[in-house]
Amino acid sequence: MAKVESFELDHTIVKAPYVRLAGTERNEKGSAIQKYDLRLLQPNEDALPTAAVHTLEHLLATYLRDELNGIIDISPMGCRTGFYMIIWDEHDPKDVAAALTKVLHKVVETDFVPAVSALECGNYKDHSLFSAQEYAKIVLRAGIGDDPFRT
Repeated sequence: MAKVESFELDHTIVKAPYVRLAGTERNEKGSAIQKYDLRLLQPNEDALPTAAVHTLEHLLATYLRDELNGIIDISPMGCRTGFYMIIWDEHDPKDVAAALTKVLHKVVETDFVPAVSALECGNYKDHSLFSAQEYAKIVLRAGIGDDPFRT
C-alpha cells in the first residue's frame, strides 16, 4: 500500500495554525515542486464550515498568487482544518507563512469574493464571506507559525 505523507503526520502533537513544508519532489530535469500544509485550525478540535472553507479557497487561490510565484494549486483538506498548496520551485516556510498572514489580513478587509457565480463556480450557493473573515481573524489572533511542533 502506498504511503501518504499526511497520513504519516501525528495530528495529535501539531500546534496549529502553521505552515509546514510537507515535501519536495524533483523530476529528472531537476525542476522542483513543493507541497505545503497550510493548517489553520487545530486537528480534531475544530473544523471550518463548508461555506467558510469554500470562500477561503477562492480568496486564497487569488490572493496567495499575488504574493507567491509559481502556485499550481490550493486545495482544501478533507478534514477542513486547512489547505494544501502545491508550488513550483523551492520556497522557505517562513516566506510562505508571511504571505499567508498577509493574505488573511486581506481576507478580513475584503468585501469581494472572486468567482462566485454559477458560471465560475461548481457550488456558487455555498459561500460565506462573513464566516471566512471570522475564521481568518481567529487564525491571525493565534499567529501563524512555521513550526507545527512548537510548544
